[in-house]
Amino acid sequence: MRKMYFCLLAMVSVLTLSAQSIYDFKVKNDVGKEVSLADYKGKVLLIVNTATQCGFTPQYKELEPLYQKYHGQGFEILDFPCNQFGQQAPGTIQEIHQFCTANFDIHFPQFDKIDVNGENAHPLYTWLKEHTGGGDIKWNFTKFLIGRDGKVIKRYESRDQVATIETDMQMEVSPVLSNIMARRSVRKYLNKTVEHEKLEMVALAGINAPSAMNRQNWAVRIIEDQKLMADVKDMTRKAPNLICVCAPADGRFDLDAGLLGENMMLAAESLGLGTCIQTGPIRFLTTDEKAKAFRDSLDIPEGYKLLYVISIGYPDEQPEAKPRDASKVKYIK
Repeated sequence: MRKMYFCLLAMVSVLTLSAQSIYDFKVKNDVGKEVSLADYKGKVLLIVNTATQCGFTPQYKELEPLYQKYHGQGFEILDFPCNQFGQQAPGTIQEIHQFCTANFDIHFPQFDKIDVNGENAHPLYTWLKEHTGGGDIKWNFTKFLIGRDGKVIKRYESRDQVATIETDMQMEVSPVLSNIMARRSVRKYLNKTVEHEKLEMVALAGINAPSAMNRQNWAVRIIEDQKLMADVKDMTRKAPNLICVCAPADGRFDLDAGLLGENMMLAAESLGLGTCIQTGPIRFLTTDEKAKAFRDSLDIPEGYKLLYVISIGYPDEQPEAKPRDASKVKYIK
């Protein structure tokens, strides 16, 4: 029996260590049926360990409106009752569900009771803790915010305000904001060219950027010719396609061209494409003999310069987000 226990514990540890996202786990719902969390793929999740006789139980009054407000935008609350803290979640899952429905009119899914700490902790919670510093769950109504990619964004303790969670959550739920937060510079690409239709959508997003007095002082060249790409691939991250952005040589409209590029990169992100903006290859592209055929194909307007290029393609990597310094922002009130 002891040997079987350690074998089971080892299996749980392997599952936890090998899991790449929350979608690798299975849980039991309120009727004992096994459910794959892959069913929630692409949604923003708030995972909560709850109790019905806790001082924090009234948080249900805030969680249900949050669920109702954002559920239509792909948001789910996953409720896991836990009796480990002061024995404050007594009764069966059916009794707990009846209590929550009668007293708080909840509509988000509740799952079977689990342990969140100790040797019997559910592998899901072991994984959640490992991805937020490894510390034990301190009390009921600890919460984890999960992004649409199945990765943990942030952990919240019992006393953290739901309003704070909502602010963070909006960055994930809003298609525009989540797209901004998800974009990374991609430097490795699959050997697959981008479909012309997608490149057209990227270009359309770009030229809809604002410009001074709507002058649209830019010239965009999107390279699909693979022979031309072969001449410059080593200088452009070996991307299958390239976007060249030109602007007046006097530099007065560089900002407009920058806004154009940002629009195109965000559009590419929404289409499942990766991008990387570069100025490094400009000298090679504009002066090197090896790039002459490429350079001639651009037909840059007179008085314009090649300002930057954007490598674009299907990503062959998933770069992690790098820290951002919020102290750079000051609010003058």
